[in-house]
Amino acid sequence: MTRSDFLPYGRQSIDDDDISAVVSALRADMLTTGPLVDAFEMALARATGAAHAVACNNGTSALYLAAKALDIGVGDVVIVPSMTFLATASAPHLAGAEIVFSDVDPDTGLMRPEDLETALKFAAKHRSERDVKAAFVVHLNGQTADMPALKAIADRSNVALVEDACHALGGLARTANDQGADGLDSVVGDCRWSSMAIFSFHPVKSVAMGEGGAVTTGDAAYAEKLRLLRNHGMSRLPADWENQGMAVSALGETNPWYYELVAAGFNFRVPDILCALGISQMRKLDRWSERRRLLHQEYCTLLDVAGLPDIAPARVSWGRPAWHLCAVRIPFAERGLDRASVMLRLRSEFGVGSQVHYIPVHRQTYWRHRYGVFGLPGADHYYSSALSLPLYPSLTDADVNRVVDALARTIS
Repeated sequence: MTRSDFLPYGRQSIDDDDISAVVSALRADMLTTGPLVDAFEMALARATGAAHAVACNNGTSALYLAAKALDIGVGDVVIVPSMTFLATASAPHLAGAEIVFSDVDPDTGLMRPEDLETALKFAAKHRSERDVKAAFVVHLNGQTADMPALKAIADRSNVALVEDACHALGGLARTANDQGADGLDSVVGDCRWSSMAIFSFHPVKSVAMGEGGAVTTGDAAYAEKLRLLRNHGMSRLPADWENQGMAVSALGETNPWYYELVAAGFNFRVPDILCALGISQMRKLDRWSERRRLLHQEYCTLLDVAGLPDIAPARVSWGRPAWHLCAVRIPFAERGLDRASVMLRLRSEFGVGSQVHYIPVHRQTYWRHRYGVFGLPGADHYYSSALSLPLYPSLTDADVNRVVDALARTIS
């Protein structure tokens, strides 16, 4: 098996126009904090239907910025589903919050309304000295959680919702058929049911920037705070200044070098070079999202033909996913299989890469030491059977057939 024949679970798609865009950015006057950042934010806002988009250096920073924009700090509690990447919990925790982990649907891995209700009750009982400030809802694999139902619960408890949509760019949270009274499609990231939505532009995501992230929101005040905090908390806007004696010259004019630190922040800026790549990639988002949907459906069809319909990815009844991952569900223990051995055989004999998304975060060492050992049956069940198969736009139909054939031969 040659390296070129190997099929990884995820892969970026870089074309000549992407390379040309980056080269042009390298030849421009500004490599960072320049016009391409604004242009990328405008492209993302158009794609999601959000009023505001604020770009930053990665998805983890975006999660942290969202927490800070909500004024989350010491004494607050944030609810996070356990089936997610580490950053969804780490980011608000680093902002000062304690985390209450919610369970998830054992088939889809998504936080359900009843999971949020249970987590809120747990927080009230065990974190009674603190307030639940927000819930960070994860759109796992590209499918969206039931945001209208979650928002109804969150509103009753005065809890803000933040969407971790790092898997879901290019999808619909609701289509006109399942949306409700207004009969309108809801695009992932439009923040119809949330305060903010988070995106990542890691190479295996729907749009690649190498590294990059963004927050979308419908709230101008949140957007202003996000922009402030991604740049050290430093403001050059006279409206933010208090020290007029230093800000204004003897002639009564604003000193051109002047700025004030109005909130302690980090450097979470994203360079123009990466935004150039992001702008170029955004032009292909619709085409690539549709290709991911077709490939995902092809997996489901071929798994059925192969006599394995029971391991196909579970689907929710709403929305139209832009699939980031094709996560099949294999009952390894019931079949007498060892997952590591299955993954190694797929790689060594068939040249097929795979991955597990994710280890339940509540079982990670840091959190076990902080909160003790406990189980979340939905998350634990989902983890026990999860295996992500190759999925990316340049994958061919023949590749999908090869993967399904390899999987059937490996687990049968």
